[in-house]
Amino acid sequence: NKNMDLRDYELSEKEWELAQQLCDVLKILKDATLFFSQSTPNLATIIPAMDMIDRKLMTDSITRTYELAIRASLGLAKKTLNRYYSMTDWSEVYRIAMVLHPQHKLSYFKEAGWGAQWIQAA
Repeated sequence: NKNMDLRDYELSEKEWELAQQLCDVLKILKDATLFFSQSTPNLATIIPAMDMIDRKLMTDSITRTYELAIRASLGLAKKTLNRYYSMTDWSEVYRIAMVLHPQHKLSYFKEAGWGAQWIQAA
């Protein structure tokens, strides 16, 4: 047989669409990986990157242009990210790094919408 019965494994148009959507929504993670791979990451760049990823996951998870399976996966990814993000509360080092960073100081926390008691704790 010339095509060796490989047609059974060919992706349908719907599967190609899902694959493209998956590539689109995973781009933010690829970009973050490449960014942190090019230089030495520091704590003051990790928190803003996590915030940016979190916002993108949230936006994409409610965007109706993506299939339900993609949106559900993004919701799970956001939940996982938030679990790791919450671990930054266990160490004061993250907040100290942000406050001492010349670009951020306390303004980062205010612009990110942190509550007054969180900013005070920082």
